[in-house]
Amino acid sequence: MHLTYFKMKHTFPLLITLLLLLSSCGSSDKQSIDSIIESQNLEVIRSKKADLISQQNEIEEEIKKLDIVISELDITKKIPLITTFKLEGSQFKHYLELQGNVTTKDLLIIYPEYSGILTQVYVTEGQKVRKGEVLAKIDDGGLSQQLSQLKIQAELAKTTFERQQRLWDQKIGSEIQYLQAKSNYESQEQAIAQLEQQVSKTVVTAPFSGTIDDVMTEKGSVVMPGQSQLMRLVSLSNMYIETEVPEKYITNITRNKTVEVEFPVLDKTMNSSVRQVSDFINPSNRTFKVEIAVPNKEKSIKPNLTAKLRINDYSNDNALLIPQSIISENASGEQYIYVIKEKTDNNEAVAEKVIIETGLTEGDSIEVIKGLEPGNEIILEGARSVNDGQKVKLINQDS
Repeated sequence: MHLTYFKMKHTFPLLITLLLLLSSCGSSDKQSIDSIIESQNLEVIRSKKADLISQQNEIEEEIKKLDIVISELDITKKIPLITTFKLEGSQFKHYLELQGNVTTKDLLIIYPEYSGILTQVYVTEGQKVRKGEVLAKIDDGGLSQQLSQLKIQAELAKTTFERQQRLWDQKIGSEIQYLQAKSNYESQEQAIAQLEQQVSKTVVTAPFSGTIDDVMTEKGSVVMPGQSQLMRLVSLSNMYIETEVPEKYITNITRNKTVEVEFPVLDKTMNSSVRQVSDFINPSNRTFKVEIAVPNKEKSIKPNLTAKLRINDYSNDNALLIPQSIISENASGEQYIYVIKEKTDNNEAVAEKVIIETGLTEGDSIEVIKGLEPGNEIILEGARSVNDGQKVKLINQDS
């Protein structure tokens, strides 16, 4: 107790003296600089500045030496900071993106089946018609009168045949008379049927229900089969999209595959499915045709409208997905990522390089088909700044 007091009694004045000396040195140094400035002597001022710069450089060199020693001794500074995520199986769907055009099997340009003058057009553009409805009439050139005369002759032939048949049944008359009457009657019936068929061709009817999109030939025009376009008939009920798919997808694109359909012009999207896949590969472009059904209750979708298609060509309900950004490639072309192992309680671990094989991509994600397993903890942020076997520190928010 006495010894401690003695030391404190003699040390305290010494500290006071030392502080006074330092204070006097600082004040004298300041006074010295102030006095130099007041002297306005350029040579003295430059000399003092050079001394201070020299001292500054010496101090900076000493600080650098201290930083080197600190970096060698501070182990935590060398450990890269990373974030990780745990790999789990998830649903993965890959889509093949294509472009297609809307079409319909109920789109037809109607041609006449008989030559003559178009005497009547019973419909206008935009008019809705039913299957079998009369659309136009062509002058038959007197076929109707010929048909009427044939029918009268046929009635006479029929009466003659029936009379000869009754006589023949009673064993009256010759067989040749009976056969002649029968032949004449049958010939008249065939002639009527043929002429009726010709007359029916002068009447243009709707082959299916739809809308008259365009009337191309006016009343009074001379029309000919296979040459004169009378009108265009279209139905918006049975619409579909047709597209061409590269042959490499022939095993993946099958009937009933789901399709996301977008119509950019209409700002409209819908879900549909593949309804038909062609069995023929076009040798000129190595593609096959696919039809996608298009519901069109609102009748807003028109033929030849452009559509963007996303066909689901691959699905996996338990896929291992990782971001594409964390994948690196070595000199041999192998892809690799880093996982962590030997994780400690203070969130330190060791990085391990793992060679992987990848499959299809969708957006920013890619499926890993070999090299990883569910439960692997994969380095996310900092993946490109670590090395195999290097110690790392996790800074995950949930760590």
